[in-house]
Amino acid sequence: MLADLDLLLIAVFCTADDLLPERKKNARRRLTDAEVVTLCVAQSIMGVTSDERFVRTAAKRLGHLFPGLTRRSGFHKRRGRLADVIEALIDVFASRSPGYHDELLLADSTPVECARSRETVKRGGSSCLPDAIADAADYGYCASHSRWFWGFRLHTLMAPDGTPRAMALTSPKEGEREVCLRLLGRVNRTGPLVVLGDKGYAGADFEADAAGLGATVVRPQRKDEPGGGPHLAPLRQRIESIYWSAKDILALERHGARTLRGLRARIAARLLALAAAVCLNHELGRNSRALVDYVV
Repeated sequence: MLADLDLLLIAVFCTADDLLPERKKNARRRLTDAEVVTLCVAQSIMGVTSDERFVRTAAKRLGHLFPGLTRRSGFHKRRGRLADVIEALIDVFASRSPGYHDELLLADSTPVECARSRETVKRGGSSCLPDAIADAADYGYCASHSRWFWGFRLHTLMAPDGTPRAMALTSPKEGEREVCLRLLGRVNRTGPLVVLGDKGYAGADFEADAAGLGATVVRPQRKDEPGGGPHLAPLRQRIESIYWSAKDILALERHGARTLRGLRARIAARLLALAAAVCLNHELGRNSRALVDYVV
């Protein structure tokens, strides 16, 4: 069976339709909740950040799968209300992948930028939206790009095959180690874990707290530390490759959200697209992170 966008969306729709309860019929709703969730995945994998442009593109490209999709279907309004469902589906697809039971986890974080110019940040501060991004966003520093950013930071624990195991969207002011401990406290596990991170996860207290949660922290040694450490570059490259796929193919950085609810749903939709693609690739016997065939 060939991997393509239609096959991925059918897999997402069938899983969501089985998970969601049947709602009362509404003559004004032309799309079911399962179809809305599937369209969120389609928008992520197609890399179309504009809702209006996506509806027009999907009506032509995916009209045979979604005959009820119109410009007035209210897709973008219902997406925010289905954020809990999207996050639940991430765990459903992740549980079907071998990486869900992997004892090795890759810990890292990446900026989720919401504005770059100072004028945009200032305009955001005067927003009248009840859940405006400006009410929670803050400044943070990205060491890998040597620049400051305004927005949030996405923390993840990933299996080496790309399966999302735990994630959190936080203020960039929060430390990576503190958030990692919270993720370790709620990640699915069958025994002890090994957490591979970068040099930012150094610290005797952090390693002791992680050990209390049944996890061993492995990281590259700093320059001021004596002795030689294990060669971790090939494994560290995996998490960088996963994030690159999320940014380049799934448009993680170009989320286009203007509210906190919209940001949560859009980031979750991209992680759902990743989890669903990894799961389907395993079932088809393909490379777990081969996403190109699903892109239009």
